[in-house]
Amino acid sequence: MSRLAVFDRRRAGVLLHPTSLPGGDFGADAYRFVDWLAATGTSVWQMLPLGPTHVDGSPYNCLSVHALNPRLLSARQLAEEGWLDDPSRPLSSSDWSAVMARLQRPEAAVTRAAFETFCLLQAGWLEDYALYTVLRSQHGDRPWWEWPAPLRDRDPAALDEAEARSAESLEGIKFEQFLVAQQFDELRRYAQGRGVRLFGDMPIFVAHDSAEVWAWREFFKLDDQGQPRVVAGVPPDYFSATGQRWGNPVYDWNRMQADGFRWWLARLTTDLSRFDLLRIDHFRGFEAGWEIPARDETAVHGHWVRAPGDVLFREFEQKFGALPMVAEDLGVITPEVTALRDRYRLPGMLVLQFAFDSGPDNPYLPHNHSTEAVVYTGTHDNDTTLAWFDSLPETKRQSVLDYLETREPMPRVLMHAALNSVARLAVVPMQDVLQLGDGQRMNTPGVAAGNWRWRFEWDQLSTDQTAWWRQRVERSGRSVQSAT
Repeated sequence: MSRLAVFDRRRAGVLLHPTSLPGGDFGADAYRFVDWLAATGTSVWQMLPLGPTHVDGSPYNCLSVHALNPRLLSARQLAEEGWLDDPSRPLSSSDWSAVMARLQRPEAAVTRAAFETFCLLQAGWLEDYALYTVLRSQHGDRPWWEWPAPLRDRDPAALDEAEARSAESLEGIKFEQFLVAQQFDELRRYAQGRGVRLFGDMPIFVAHDSAEVWAWREFFKLDDQGQPRVVAGVPPDYFSATGQRWGNPVYDWNRMQADGFRWWLARLTTDLSRFDLLRIDHFRGFEAGWEIPARDETAVHGHWVRAPGDVLFREFEQKFGALPMVAEDLGVITPEVTALRDRYRLPGMLVLQFAFDSGPDNPYLPHNHSTEAVVYTGTHDNDTTLAWFDSLPETKRQSVLDYLETREPMPRVLMHAALNSVARLAVVPMQDVLQLGDGQRMNTPGVAAGNWRWRFEWDQLSTDQTAWWRQRVERSGRSVQSAT
């Protein structure tokens, strides 16, 4: 029996990033989606990371691991609360003077006090993030290692001078984070009231151009100019014949351990304050990571370097108790990685699209599933189930259908298999619920352009699709009656 509250019973979930909602933010469509989940007995909403992204839009390459993406702010809600005059456009830096002036009005006293408390409680990351964001803007959005050396290297006098000349902008960035945190907290409370748990995602690595790498350079394998000596990725695998060169800087684990893993404890504190359950992306990197020479263009010539995952997770457990985490244990998994996962009783992941690549001992085939796991039809890195199935040779498609022994069409047949699995939690991407095919995936690993843009519309969700999903959630023993 799992120690995790979210695994107290069989549950169903849907994977949908907030940017894929019709409105793309924490506004009305997010609440409507929660209502839809609750009405169908679905009690888990899985999201991708929520941090502020670079221009590529990847939530796995964020400007901060603590901050929330301000693009998730509902402009309509801000306008209703009096912070914006025009609900048709997002909050921007040009609004700071007016917003901060409104914050000083007597009628804003309660909000002002809450903001001051937020700044005090989040100061450990908020101060660095605000200054990094302002300086990055002042330098044409260039990465921190291209700033003048005193700012790049965080010379105290240079930082003091920058803070003094940018006081209003700094307060504006902090207030923006307060507002987006407030909207997220309200959404989470609403979801909890409807019996829906939020399932977040914590990438193991962070972006080179991020507030955390700029502020904590000593914890990364960088040279004197702030450039990585090695970068992270994975070796050749199912997704790419040349591996994946992610380009993230690699941790200096010895320095982090000598510091008592303070950086990691702070990061996990933030994520656990927001989510009921966390997916630990690339969990195997806590046992050993694939380090690639920074000069290499592919991941082929990388090598494995051990990481102190056991010591780190022991620290996590001592501070947080039972860890509400799911280990993303896909890819090249060794007995050592499995042992680390099992030592801390972390459920793993089972992806049905991977189940038919070999024989009957394939761990992703439903007859090999275990209860302490999360089963998926596919993830954000997979194509939609219908597109995946259509891309298979005819003989392979027939083999899949013969195994599943059902006359239902794709993708329903694979959703049915996921829901009927013994795994305590079954999660299906929204694209599969909508029965979408080619051209509707969220991300194609190894491809730089065209990702993270997928968004659905409510008119794509038919009454028949909702009824089918609700019925299958109920029949598989996963329905959770919503609170009213």
